[in-house]
Amino acid sequence: MKKLLIAALAVLISQAALAGVKIEHWISPSGTRVYFIESRVLPMLDVQVDFAAGSMFDPQGKSGLAALTRATLDLGAGQLDETAISEQLADIGANLGGGADTDRASVALRTLSAKDKLEPALDILKNVLHAPRFDTAIFEREKARSIAGLKEAMTRPDSIAGKAFWAAMYPNHPYGRQATPESVAALTREDLVAFYGRYYNATNASITLVGDLSRRDAERIAESIAAGLPKGEAAKLPPPPGTPQGGLTQLPHPAAQAHIYIGLPAIERGNPDFFPLLVGNYTLGGGGFVSRLMKEVRDKRGYAYSVYSYFSPMRQAGPFQIGLQTKRSQAKDAIKVARDVLDGFLQGGPSEEELAAAKANLTGSFPLRLDSNRKLLDNAAVIGFYGLPLDYLDQYQAKVQAVTIADVKRAFARYVRPENLITVTVAAD
Repeated sequence: MKKLLIAALAVLISQAALAGVKIEHWISPSGTRVYFIESRVLPMLDVQVDFAAGSMFDPQGKSGLAALTRATLDLGAGQLDETAISEQLADIGANLGGGADTDRASVALRTLSAKDKLEPALDILKNVLHAPRFDTAIFEREKARSIAGLKEAMTRPDSIAGKAFWAAMYPNHPYGRQATPESVAALTREDLVAFYGRYYNATNASITLVGDLSRRDAERIAESIAAGLPKGEAAKLPPPPGTPQGGLTQLPHPAAQAHIYIGLPAIERGNPDFFPLLVGNYTLGGGGFVSRLMKEVRDKRGYAYSVYSYFSPMRQAGPFQIGLQTKRSQAKDAIKVARDVLDGFLQGGPSEEELAAAKANLTGSFPLRLDSNRKLLDNAAVIGFYGLPLDYLDQYQAKVQAVTIADVKRAFARYVRPENLITVTVAAD
């Protein structure tokens, strides 16, 4: 019976995904954007609060501030220390999560929707958002942990390559700033309090709710969260990143494997060329073993176990990236093959067969992106934070199907310019 029930729930969720996703949107009385999906399949509620408070908003010379602020946010709030928060969440079977990336900082709650579980879970969420303590001892502990993590990362070739790659792609933009042990060591508790006060406000937030809830209750919950935040103002974005000069950065390392990254800043979230780039990239390097990069770099020459490419749209132009690992002595040859494959794709685009295969995979796998409340939450939160159309998920498959070879060639020619490509290698001979 248990297996049958699980199977039935999976079918119901899958059918809901195929039928389309209704995202309701409104502005709370406190000025916060709210996005809501009613889902009665499970007696659960997922809530996520996103702030434009990622690392791109770190002040000059204070790289790591956004990440450290978020890391300590839920480690003590109001009258509750971190132990009390953990124990109370465990008692009601709720989970508090989230994190910070380049663009945003998030706090997420998952709880049962029964009132005796829901209300205390929401109280903890509001406590964390409205009254974080930033205890000095906790701050010092988390700062030391962050510094230790950064020092350890500086010994790994993949981390070294990644930091150098972003710095080279965004030399004059906050996306290129990297936290260091020195920048984090210089942070003070007052820096965290000031960063929280500037960016964790109602105007700079979006709230997403998915689950067993009515619209009326969703409005009440969202406003109870927003009302406890200062009104504040939206984060101000820096000027868009410029186009980097292409070049090669080679960094020494004793590792046996060379780490190679090739790419440049490409597109922002909401760019209409995303779909031609997505479909085209499936053929280039996003389709696993059927991609051209995999066939040429791995299958024919054995230069790498894995090679990939992808576009990562962000609030401002996010990167296009090709990545692989190979023997130190093969690095130059592997780079040449990867660049040749890219050049050939830029000239001819995908074949009709490759285009059809890409569309079939991207549309056929799409329902799997919506087959749980957590996945619905992730997608709806992205739509809300980045201001995408409310019918974005409903239109996704149709937009993929509408892409032509000419669309792919035009979009790649516009955003992937060989003369501007940055190449970073670590441990290459």
